[in-house]
Formats: sequence, structure tokens, C-alpha cells
Amino acid sequence: MDSLRIGPFAGGTRRAALLDQFWRGSPPLTAVGLFMLAVAGASAIAMFVDPRLITGAPAWLKPFKFAVSTAIYSLTLAWIFQWLSDWPRVRRIVGWTTALVFVLEVAIIDAQAWRGTTSHFNVSTPLDMALFAVMGTAILLQTLVSVAVAAALWRQRFADRALGWGLRLGTTLTIVGALTGGLMTRPTDAQLADARAGNRMTIAGAHTVGSIDGGPGLPVTGWSTEHGDLRLPHFIGLHAIQALALVAVGLRRWRRPEAVRVRTVLATAVSYASLFLLLLWGALRGQSVIAPDATALASIGLWAVFTALVFGWIGIGSRGASRATLAGIAA
Repeated sequence: MDSLRIGPFAGGTRRAALLDQFWRGSPPLTAVGLFMLAVAGASAIAMFVDPRLITGAPAWLKPFKFAVSTAIYSLTLAWIFQWLSDWPRVRRIVGWTTALVFVLEVAIIDAQAWRGTTSHFNVSTPLDMALFAVMGTAILLQTLVSVAVAAALWRQRFADRALGWGLRLGTTLTIVGALTGGLMTRPTDAQLADARAGNRMTIAGAHTVGSIDGGPGLPVTGWSTEHGDLRLPHFIGLHAIQALALVAVGLRRWRRPEAVRVRTVLATAVSYASLFLLLLWGALRGQSVIAPDATALASIGLWAVFTALVFGWIGIGSRGASRATLAGIAA
């Protein structure tokens, strides 16, 4: 067995102990996670001192969001690696690949913001096209190597079975969510029609379905309030790894048999995956997140009812299981 090394933060405060846990999982991911938090802080300051707008949003808003997102993902993956002590090669390859890709990705996004132009879908000049191609290739590579983490988790035995299922299913759903980013890179019908008319294509792809990017959107996220937006299901899918891990860890405080906690995690994963697919379907149909049509509303309503019924059934069954366990102990 490959034992995880003691990190440089050992022996300090509770915060230092958590950082040491991250470091023992993956030094490069921990370093990049902390670095990205600093980059996010710098981007937040830049939003106040730089008044420029790019596609209707503050120029440094996207660098801020990507820095926060990559910090969360890096530290989450480092935390997960502590359960993969028998997989040193996976930890090393995935850790370094992810760290390098994230630094490259955020560096390009920041550079484009500094230049006052967009980073994604920008093919207006050879330089912009090359940078966008590098970003797409790099993030695809990172997504593909993360499959090795999912494979290791599916083979790894866990003393806490509920946590094991949360990590396996969360990582798998996150990979699927990441792959939906490819849907945004397809040129829209309007862009293709403009190109066929003989005009030079400067933008290839879009977040928004049914309109161009840059219209009215929700605060901070920018998700369209008038049309479909693929960023919403992409976001939900990407953060499955954190959502299911938090559920599994939180269930440790629930005084119920392990089988009940496992069923709860599995039900949460099914509900989460269903919501992700419903939001993806709605976005592809051009449905706004705040103004869905009757079909989208009905589907979300059915999802909510089904989820409530399943969790209600688990809750009722868990009380019976707990009473049976207590009766067995008393006997």
C-alpha cells in the first residue's frame, strides 16, 4: 500500500490540519487550489478598478468565476485522493495534469480579459482562434484523465459504503457534466447561416440557445433570463462531485443503519442526475431558467414529486429499521 505522505501543514490548527489533508492527497492540486483563491481575490479587486464590459458583463467577472470554480474542484479532488492510497500513479498523473490545465486555462481567460475580448468561442483572429483551441483541447484532456479517478473509485473498497457511493456517482456525473461543455462549442444556426452568406465567422459557439450571448441574465452567473442557457446544466453536472460528497458526509450524523444511508445517497444521485438531464433538455429547447413553458414546468414538478416520494419512503423505512435494530440490541 502506498501511504500518503505527511504534508507541510501538519500539527497546527484545524484549518492547517485540513490543508495538510489536501496536501497529502495531492500537493500540485492543493497548491493550485490555494493559488486560484488568490487569483479570484485579484479578479474581484480588478472588477472594482476596471470598468470595462465584455459581452455586457464586467471584464473580470469570468476570470473570477473560473478561478473560484477551479479552486473548489482542485481542493475537492485532492480531498478525494486520500481514499486512493493504493493508486499512486493515478493520483500523480491526474493531479499534475489537472493542475497544469487549470493554470493554463485561467491564464488564457485572464489574458483575454486584459486584452478586452472574450476567451470562449472567439475565432475573430488567428491568435484568438489558437487560444480558444488550446483551452478546448486542454480541458478535454483533463476531463478524459479524470476518468481514471472514477475507475479507481469504482474499484476501491470503502469502510463507509455511503461515502463510497457518493464519491463514485458524484465523480461519474461530474465527468458527464464536463462533457456537456462541448455542446456550447458548436456554431449556432445563425452563425452558420452568416458564414454561408460569405461573412467571416468571428464567434463559433454560444452559451445561449435561441439568441446571442450577452443578453439579460441572472446576477453573477449571467445565465440567460429570456432563452435557454447551457451553462446551467453544465454547472449542475460539474458540481455533482461536491453535492453528493457533502450528502454522504452529512449523513454520518444521521443515526440510521448503513443500508439506509446508502439508499439515501443512491436516491440523491438518481434525483440529481434526473434534474441535470431535465435542465439540459430544457436548455437545448431554448427554455429560460426563470420562464419555462408548461412542458418544462410539468417535468420539473414530476421530478419534485417523485423525489419527495422516494425520500419519504426512505425516511419511513429508516424509522422501522432503527426500531428493529434497537429491539435486537435490547433482546
